[in-house]
Amino acid sequence: MRRRSLLLAMPTLAIPLAACSVLPSYDYVEPKRFPLLPVRPGAPASGPARRVLLVRLMRAAPGMDSRGLRSLRPDGTEALAFYAEWTAPPAELAEEALRRWITDSGRFSAVITPGSRATADLVLESELTVLLADLGRREARAGLSVLVLRQQQGAEMRPLRQFSVQGRAPLPAGDDLPPEVLASGMNAALADALASLERSLARNV
Repeated sequence: MRRRSLLLAMPTLAIPLAACSVLPSYDYVEPKRFPLLPVRPGAPASGPARRVLLVRLMRAAPGMDSRGLRSLRPDGTEALAFYAEWTAPPAELAEEALRRWITDSGRFSAVITPGSRATADLVLESELTVLLADLGRREARAGLSVLVLRQQQGAEMRPLRQFSVQGRAPLPAGDDLPPEVLASGMNAALADALASLERSLARNV
């Protein structure tokens, strides 16, 4: 009898439990995606180009492998946007931009990628170290660490020069800038960094 009484009571108990199991609903936010396409200012260099440059895959420094737009608040803390991101990991986009920039410079007869059968005179290795919007300083920054190697006799590559480049671009005032402004500033900062890298390479070609 006791078991039968419990079974009869179960439907009555299930009603309030079901009424309490209401899950919160969230609105889906479509992420905004931005390309990393720095624009070259002015015309490329002119003159004969004889050397071949191999551009190896760009590495990403710690924190530079996420797609979200990165910013630095005035209090020194970093913020990573989850609904505003690059179209691909920033190091991959920066590598493509670097290869295209150097190709358009006209300083090399060819700019090749790993796996090419062409023989390279110089090899460029790089790492993306900085790509963010500094809201406190009202500027976007981009930084690259670069190693240039030169081919010696017997196809041996030896380090020729190691250096770092920094690019900057102004940002408007404000602690809550729209992602379009942040992405545009970081594109301009990377263009400034690539222009500095090109000038450094010009001393070795």
